[in-house]
Amino acid sequence: MTISGINSIPIPSSLPSAAGSTGSDAFSNILTKTIDNLQSVQNEANDTAQKFMAGENDEIHDIALAGQQAELTFELGLQVRNKVVNAYQEIMKMQL
Repeated sequence: MTISGINSIPIPSSLPSAAGSTGSDAFSNILTKTIDNLQSVQNEANDTAQKFMAGENDEIHDIALAGQQAELTFELGLQVRNKVVNAYQEIMKMQL
């Protein structure tokens, strides 16, 4: 199992251009890609654990690393979600 840095988590460095998509479509695409990445990291951790239990992998540290990576990716997603919800709530409090 290769260990990838935190830079492997796809976080957009800038907003996509408006050519061909609206702002909500761009946000939706970014959100979908991020959730798909989170799911793939969790699936990889589950596969690693299943292989260990089946006797195909003798390295316990691979399981620990995959599990930790899945946990950290989930925590990052959870914190981003919390920030988005807080921003939405603040916007809803604004008066026109």
